[in-house]
Amino acid sequence: MGLFSKLFQKKDEKPVVQERTVFNIQIGDIVEYDLHDYEVVGKITYRQGSYEWIAYQMLEGDNIRWLSAEMDDEVELGIYEKIVLPVSQPFPKELKYKDRTYYLDEEGEARVVGEGRSKNINGRITPYADYYDDSEEHYLSVESWGSENEVSYGYPIEDYEIKIIAGSI
Repeated sequence: MGLFSKLFQKKDEKPVVQERTVFNIQIGDIVEYDLHDYEVVGKITYRQGSYEWIAYQMLEGDNIRWLSAEMDDEVELGIYEKIVLPVSQPFPKELKYKDRTYYLDEEGEARVVGEGRSKNINGRITPYADYYDDSEEHYLSVESWGSENEVSYGYPIEDYEIKIIAGSI
């Protein structure tokens, strides 16, 4: 009788949706920011030694933004957009963009894990450089992907400025 009761018992269990944080956003989730709803379509996890940070590719229509999340002494979040700015290697000590001077803060190489639209870069190692202006409220990030150096402009945000809506379990 035990076998039949297990086979025919009513299952009322519903899947539990994992609460989202800036460190476990999934492809298909929605991020609300600045009165816009972005679908997360890509994710890149960067690792340099034991240090790790994440960038989420967010899409609203044709508008692409990146949400960067890292845990240093505290959670640090930033919004980035790709810009056109010629940069070559070795990375310079200073960059100029829109009447601001940006100073090299750090550079190195990171191994990346890509998901979603970013899965084609999975396992690669990318040289990178981060720059800040005098106010430290504006950033430039440079990543080298083979023969192309990609530059993004960013700025810090606070976690209360975004809302994450799970698109899956």
